[in-house]
Formats: sequence, structure tokens, C-alpha cells
Amino acid sequence: LLLQAMSLLHGLKPGSNAERATLAQTESLIWRESGDDNKAFAALDTALAQDRDNADLLYESAMLAERVNRMDEAELRLRRVIELQPDRAHAYNALGYSLADRNQRLDEARTLIEKAHSLSPDDPAILDSMGWIAYRQGRLGDAEGYLRRAFDKFQDGEIAAHLGEVLWKLERKDEARSIWQTQLKAQPDSDILKKTMTRLESP
Repeated sequence: LLLQAMSLLHGLKPGSNAERATLAQTESLIWRESGDDNKAFAALDTALAQDRDNADLLYESAMLAERVNRMDEAELRLRRVIELQPDRAHAYNALGYSLADRNQRLDEARTLIEKAHSLSPDDPAILDSMGWIAYRQGRLGDAEGYLRRAFDKFQDGEIAAHLGEVLWKLERKDEARSIWQTQLKAQPDSDILKKTMTRLESP
């Protein structure tokens, strides 16, 4: 089925950059769902060679670049998206969160995430990032506040993992475990939730 889908896609002749981008995004999605992030990235990269400043392709390929551990490439592409679309909140958020999650350039990460928050103040993914950068910088009260707001809006494994980690640091371990275990029942395939629980519960 995968080969048939690729054969069909490659047989189509795009008549414009917009059509080429759509075909590339479709191919990338198929590769991503089959578990091959490198080929998913390559599909978008091929389209970008023809349409270098397509912000959607740049953004999607940046997300994949991070997944295949090409952090420098991810950062370059996100910065280009920000140049092209200075009101695209998720570009600031993605770059800021990536830095915060790796515990790098935290002041810059905070500036980027706060810019995203100013553009989209109620977005749960951005509230999660606001909480996570606060945690990284040791502002635990702020971290809990943002993460609770995020979790109230969207019950997600990653947000639950982050909120629980903040509560763990605050020595509220039973509360952390309760949030993790409840979310794990709803989302048993959440890798970040399982990894966070294992890391913090290990002696």
C-alpha cells in the first residue's frame, strides 16, 4: 500500500508551487505515519528546493528536522518562518520550546515564548511552553499556574508530564502521580508521560 501510494503521488504532475507543496505534504504525512521521519523530511525538502520561502513547508520541515535530530536546520527554518510571517505564534513557540526543552539559551527561549504568548494568549501549547520555560528558570509558582491553565484547556500527555514534574519539584508527589496516572489511562501511548514517570520515580 505504501509503495502504491508513493507511485500514485509521484505520477501526479503539479501545475504550480501550491500544488507541489500539497503533494509534498501528503507524501510527508504518509512517510511520517509509516514511521520514517527522514523520508518525511526529504519529501518536504524536495518541494522547498522549488519554493524556498513557502512558510508552511518551512515550518513542517523544521518540526521534522527536530525529530531527526537536525537541530541547527530546525532553528534556521523556524527563524525564516518568523521573518516571512512575523505574526505566526507557533513559529516563535516551536523555537522557544525547543531551546527550553534542551535547557539552552533560556533567556532567548523565554523571549520567543513570551512573543508567542502575546500573539496567542489562550493557546494550550503556548501556555505549556510558558510553564516549561518558567520551570527551567526555577520560577515554579509561575510554572504551575501556566501548566494548570494549559491542562484545563487540553488534557494531553505532554502537558500532564510537565505539570506533574513541576509538582514533583514542589514536593507534591502524590498530586503529581495522580495527574500522571489519570492521563495515562486516557492516553496509554504517551511516550513523554511514561518517560517522565520512569525518570522521576527511579531511585
